Amino acid sequence: MKHVYPAIFRPEEGYGFCIIFPDIKKGATQGDDISDGMAMAEDFLASALCKMEDIGEEIPNPSDINSLVLQERDIATFVSVDLAEYRRRTENKFIKKTLTIPSWLNALAEDSRINLSQTLQQALKEKLNLA
Repeated sequence: MKHVYPAIFRPEEGYGFCIIFPDIKKGATQGDDISDGMAMAEDFLASALCKMEDIGEEIPNPSDINSLVLQERDIATFVSVDLAEYRRRTENKFIKKTLTIPSWLNALAEDSRINLSQTLQQALKEKLNLA
């Protein structure tokens, strides 16, 4: 499910930006610049909302961006996250798969003490441009 919340990017002298979500009362994040800040804001928001869902806490409605109280150099913007995609990307649950390889290749791999599971994971990450 997609969620969109207003965020305040507050410039911090020498530290980039502090990013605050007025509707998320548990913490804030920071970024070196706007681009890094947006990535950090998306990760923070998705993580916070997932935690709220996991513990059964009610997810707040987003505030109207025009109602935010801003300081002089603040930048108000929207941050959008897809919780289903975030969960897929960050879940570390392993799934057992059955695969078939030639016996001679298996024997060579065993003799070389190659971990087939690890090798398959590395190959898939490379093939999917994730490595």
